[in-house]
Amino acid sequence: MEKISFNVAREFCDECSIALRRFIGNMEGVESIDVESGKIAISFNDSKIDEEKFRKITIESIEKLGYKIE
Repeated sequence: MEKISFNVAREFCDECSIALRRFIGNMEGVESIDVESGKIAISFNDSKIDEEKFRKITIESIEKLGYKIE
């Protein structure tokens, strides 16, 4: 199991947190996702999903919600 984390410029609102958990959390290979205090930590099974591809999808999803990665 691998873990990646992202810092965002501001704290996620509840609705955006739920949306991110639904989209990213439902991807094959994702074990857990924690969103709190401007930080997102995701544990995933790297044998089921390529880390680079997963990182790109996650960053794009965060930015589509209107947040910037620090």
